[in-house]
Amino acid sequence: MIVKLFDSELKVMNVLWNEGDCTAKHISNVLKEEIGWNMNTTYTLIKRCINKGAIERSEPNFMCHALIPKEKVQIAETNEFIDKMFDGSIDKMFAALIGNKQLSEKQIEKLKNLIKNLE
Repeated sequence: MIVKLFDSELKVMNVLWNEGDCTAKHISNVLKEEIGWNMNTTYTLIKRCINKGAIERSEPNFMCHALIPKEKVQIAETNEFIDKMFDGSIDKMFAALIGNKQLSEKQIEKLKNLIKNLE
């Protein structure tokens, strides 16, 4: 079972996924620049992720290591979204996207190729 992460916690995890292991201070600096969060906010979120088992802390310097791969979180979040919004039906989701013309011709072509490769 994958850990449920909130959007704010995912921002912390994204720094680790993009940059690899780094200090809590570095994560705080990145998120201060990107979002404007102060150090206390970032450290609180890092500690939440540690308590959930998503991040491992080591010393010296409060080093952080992601314990959960980004791909697993993406799959879990995608499945939750499809379940919640489309009754678990992937074809309903695609029908909604295509029906609302939210896909470009290039995106439709990419999807066709993905489906072709699955067959």
